[in-house]
Amino acid sequence: MTVARLKEFLKTNGVAHIVVNHPLAFTATSVAGAAHISGKEMAKTVVVNLDGRPALAVLPATQKVDLERLRRATGATSIELTDEREFTADFPGCEVGAMPPFGNLYGMEVFVEPRLAADPEIAFNAGSHTELIRMAYKDFERLVKPRLVAM
Repeated sequence: MTVARLKEFLKTNGVAHIVVNHPLAFTATSVAGAAHISGKEMAKTVVVNLDGRPALAVLPATQKVDLERLRRATGATSIELTDEREFTADFPGCEVGAMPPFGNLYGMEVFVEPRLAADPEIAFNAGSHTELIRMAYKDFERLVKPRLVAM
């Protein structure tokens, strides 16, 4: 999903948001720094494979996903990080590693670290390595319907 399509989706759903342009950055923590956002407020999207199906783990940029904890919380038998080559086709129009956390638009379940939900805003990659979107977490929650899971 390109930034334009994501912005249109948000507009169609009446979601106020801000697009922040920033210097080229590839990791969530470097995006946060480039956009002058706390790493605790910047969400990173990690694609995992839960029992053979892709899902999104969304957590603060400063945190690493605890796969075993996520596996237990979801009741999955197996879990592993998904190799970028395996999921690139699942996110058309997105640069590799810059997927927005809208798994619902890609047929994927979304799991969010509760610390992100505690913040009134969420910021995330908008499909490119030079733009991010900031919006109210309550709107993100309404559109995506993520499951809160400590990870």
